[in-house]
Amino acid sequence: MELFASVRRNSLGLAIFAVLTAGLIAITHQLTDHTIKNNILDAQISAFNEILPADLYDNDLTKDTATLSADPLLGSEEGIKIHIARKNGEVSGIIFETIAPRGYNGNLDMLVAIDKNGVVTGSRVISHKETPGLGDKVDLKKSKWILSFANTSLENPTLKGWGVKKDGGDFDQFTGATITPRAVVRAVKNTLIYFDQHRDTLLAY
Repeated sequence: MELFASVRRNSLGLAIFAVLTAGLIAITHQLTDHTIKNNILDAQISAFNEILPADLYDNDLTKDTATLSADPLLGSEEGIKIHIARKNGEVSGIIFETIAPRGYNGNLDMLVAIDKNGVVTGSRVISHKETPGLGDKVDLKKSKWILSFANTSLENPTLKGWGVKKDGGDFDQFTGATITPRAVVRAVKNTLIYFDQHRDTLLAY
């Protein structure tokens, strides 16, 4: 009888411990999930501010969004999100969540900002799996190479110039790494082409 009572007490104690632990985990998850989402939002806003001049928009870019249908020019078999910049209610630019396929170690997730005139105001690689010291130079934290796309368009350079120098284009490649910068150059060019082909629709959002 005493053994049964002891087992019962231990079982009850374990049950209470399990409930308390589960509750603590749930509370911790809620708190950290909120923090993580805020950090992601802050990073997103920071990236937007880096690639799109603040005087070009007066709306909330994180909320003014739309999803485009899949298109090979945007590098994805699924729809991609765009962030619509507005000034006094009129569309002044678009930030594309473009994908650069066929980097050395896979796809690269990018942001490409294009103003209403078809000029790239800035671009960033926001996620990649490239080799440290080589292909990862597409990341602004590693080099300033990605800044070379600011103020470019389909006319500047010409379409022939939209390639790395090894291929006869205007953009530098990295020593020992050509595949990744080639993929990024192609992605920015293709995003510009998409914008040019769908300009009227995009500016009417």
